[in-house]
Amino acid sequence: MSTLIRNIRSLVTNDPSLGEGPLGIVEDAAVVVDGERVAWAGPAAEAPAADSVHDAEHRAVIPGFVDSHSHLLYAGDRTAEFNARMSGRAYTAGGIRTTVAATREASDEELGRNLARHLREGLRQGTTTQETKSGYGLTADQEARALRIAASHTDEVTYLGAHIVAPEYAEADDAAGYVELVTGAMLDACAPYARWVDVFCEKGAFDGDQARAILTAGAAKGLIPRVHANQLSYGPGVQLAVEVGAASADHCTHLTDADVDALGQGETVATLLPGCEFSTRAVYPDARRLLDAGATVALSTDTNPGSSYTSSMPFCIAIAVREMGMTPDEALWSATAGGARALRRDDVGRIAPGAYADLALLDAPSHVHFAYRPGVPLVSGVWRRGEQVA
Repeated sequence: MSTLIRNIRSLVTNDPSLGEGPLGIVEDAAVVVDGERVAWAGPAAEAPAADSVHDAEHRAVIPGFVDSHSHLLYAGDRTAEFNARMSGRAYTAGGIRTTVAATREASDEELGRNLARHLREGLRQGTTTQETKSGYGLTADQEARALRIAASHTDEVTYLGAHIVAPEYAEADDAAGYVELVTGAMLDACAPYARWVDVFCEKGAFDGDQARAILTAGAAKGLIPRVHANQLSYGPGVQLAVEVGAASADHCTHLTDADVDALGQGETVATLLPGCEFSTRAVYPDARRLLDAGATVALSTDTNPGSSYTSSMPFCIAIAVREMGMTPDEALWSATAGGARALRRDDVGRIAPGAYADLALLDAPSHVHFAYRPGVPLVSGVWRRGEQVA
């Protein structure tokens, strides 16, 4: 069953061979969806026939957002922590322990419902591809449970046993013992459910040597590395990510010139998470500096209960344009094709023949309205794998 989406005012394809500029924009456009895939995209006057027609009513259509960094497997609430932080307390990694305690107590059903609720919330805002991580269980059984639940909802699942040192190991001052668990029995239990391995390489979490050991062990099990890097301070995370061939270095807030050069010259994507800086009153990453150095930049929400409790990719785009030196075109690309690059996918993040038919219809004539009209719910329709779901 094929569907022609016609009367598109502005179509972002992210395929320069189909339209103008890096976004491959086609004005007065149409898209043909056949099953789960895009069959055709281009000028409306050249559109082939289809079994059914959907009228876009002269509005814009963009690829579905690719949210390549989130933490949706958790229980509990950290409103009090946020309130205290907004009243003057600095953010540290220590608040994660609060969520660990609540998550360990939660049932499978509670965790699954919470995950599904956040996925629906993102979908309504145009997110059609969602990565999520473990990291709030920090025992072999708890981490495997989280990943098993996640894998029943999304293909993009990340093993993050190395979020922080588990409280019982931290109290015993036995970080080495915890790293041994993360690279041994916990990894064995978790690897069957995950595609990625991640580590929080930061003061208060894991140093460069510990992070390297964790990523190397994960890679030996067939998991692809990604790194929480340089969020709270300067450190070895970005250089390590490039060294081990990680798909992405995420956060990238505190960078030296050498870090920027490494990202500009390597294949590792710099994934920026402006919701985190917004929610912690921290300095924003300098996207302009990275882009000018030739780095590939992705935007993501970092949805989590402690430091970035937003699932809105449009919100992150608006911040990136206002605070991080990105143009509206660059921010839109980074939230779609950039996220796909961070997940090493070429079947999402673009509207082109052969790609999944993941797209969002905007109640606006152009994608520029995400930054032009911040906070306004502009996504009025969503297709995921060819099915209209919102």
